[in-house]
Amino acid sequence: MKKYEHQIPSREAIIDALNAAPGPLALKALGKSFDIQAEQHLRALENRLKAMVRDGQLLRNRAGHFGLTQALELVVGRVKAHRDGFGFLIRDDSEPDIYLSGREMRSLFDGDRVAVRVVPGRRDGQEGRVVEVLARAKTEIVGQFHRERGIGYVLEHGDMRTEILIGRGDTLRAKPGNIVRAEIVEYPNERSPAIGRIVEILGAADQPGIKTDIAILAHGIPQDWPDAAAEQLAEIADEVPEPAKRDRVDLRDLPLVTIDGADARDF
Repeated sequence: MKKYEHQIPSREAIIDALNAAPGPLALKALGKSFDIQAEQHLRALENRLKAMVRDGQLLRNRAGHFGLTQALELVVGRVKAHRDGFGFLIRDDSEPDIYLSGREMRSLFDGDRVAVRVVPGRRDGQEGRVVEVLARAKTEIVGQFHRERGIGYVLEHGDMRTEILIGRGDTLRAKPGNIVRAEIVEYPNERSPAIGRIVEILGAADQPGIKTDIAILAHGIPQDWPDAAAEQLAEIADEVPEPAKRDRVDLRDLPLVTIDGADARDF
């Protein structure tokens, strides 16, 4: 067996080793098959295994052992949620989508990567039973804060309507109706909803420009200027310099009319 003291085995080598194993292997057992024993090299191997889990090549069971998803007869893909509560698994192998019932969707968000076991479904179809959530699509949501019967929650802005409960001490003193950004603290499971905390209050739902702020945050669009751009902007004078006025017609004293409203965003 080749020594891997200075080189972590490739994904193909790891797959071959697990194929030859009688079942899922612990990190140290898998490292031993490549003659990897040093702690720092085991950590590097573990990082590669975790990446393979995220990509759906491997599954890590409750005992912490790694196994091939293919050998475990699991299907990997991305969750596509429906606003009525059910969903579908968009398979990585481009085969037909797999139906996910409302019960299975209780622990999932739109966009999550999961491994499922295919079982017979209603009307001679197929359904997926979630075996493992490989990667979460969301760490926070943007939505409107509500309070009903003393319980606070944030309802995500958009079609999926993801809901996150907010503890009494984690509201940042938001008022019902405020648009907020909430961080997910605990992900949902079959018995418990998602729990989070508010980290930013964006403003009232009817505040001018709030829809733009929601779109920027919901889609993860960068909104901070790079340092180089900020430095260049700082060098621009507040007044138009005399050289810039040459060969131009100055209309600043002329009253102009616009049909846009006071809250227009395209000035």
